[in-house]
Amino acid sequence: MPKNVLTRVHTRALTKQGKIAVAGVAALGTAALAFSAAPGHSGTVTGAPAAHAQVAGSSTALKNVKGTVTDQAATDTVKLDRIAAQKKADEAAAAKKAADQAAAKKAAQDRAASQAANRSVQRPQMETVAATKTYANNLDGWIRESLDIMRSKGIPGSYNGLYRNILRESSGNPMAINNWDINAINGIPSKGLLQVIQPTFNAYHVSGTSWDIYNPVANITAAANYAAHRYGSMDNVNSAY
Repeated sequence: MPKNVLTRVHTRALTKQGKIAVAGVAALGTAALAFSAAPGHSGTVTGAPAAHAQVAGSSTALKNVKGTVTDQAATDTVKLDRIAAQKKADEAAAAKKAADQAAAKKAAQDRAASQAANRSVQRPQMETVAATKTYANNLDGWIRESLDIMRSKGIPGSYNGLYRNILRESSGNPMAINNWDINAINGIPSKGLLQVIQPTFNAYHVSGTSWDIYNPVANITAAANYAAHRYGSMDNVNSAY
C-alpha cells in the first residue's frame, strides 16, 4: 500500500480515537454532574441546604440572645423593686422612730408640767399649814416647824437626822458660836443650832424664814438646804460638814 495511503488511514484512525476519548470524557462529566445533583446522596453538599442551615443557625442564635436579654432585664427589674421596697421600709422605720421619740418627749414634758403643777398646788397648802400651825418654842418645836417648811420647798430630811446633827453641833443651843476653828480664824465663825457660817446661810437661806442666822428655824432650814445640795440630805451627815 502506498505510504500516503497509510498515513491517511493512520490519521483517520487517530482522529476517530480522539473523538471517542472526547466523547467518553464528556459522558463521564455528564454522569458525574448528574450524580452530584442527585438528592439524598450522603456525600452531596448543595448550596441551598447550606444556606438553609446557616439561616436556621442564625435564627437559633438570635433566639438565644433575645432570651438572655429578656432574662437579664427581668433580673434587673427584680433588683430595682427590691431596692425600692427596702428604701420604703427604711423610710417608714425612720418615720416611726421619729414619731416615737416625739411622743416620748411630749410625754416627758407633760409629766414634768403635771409634777410642777402639783408642786405649785402643794406648796401653798404646806406653807399655809406651816403658817397656821403652832409649834412649841423649844428644840422639838423648831425641828417640827423646819420640817414642815422643808417639805413645802422639796428639801429632804427627817426629824432624827436633824436632831442628831443639832445635838452634835450645838447641843441644842440656838445661840452657840464657834470662835476657835479655821472659820473663826478666817473671821466667819460657825453659828446657831447647826453651826452654819454666814456665807453658807446667805446662799442657802430658805424664803419664808428669818434672815437672822441665830433664828432656830431659819438656821435649821438653811443648813438642811445646804446639806441636801452637797450630801443629798442632812440624814447623810454624820460629822462636821
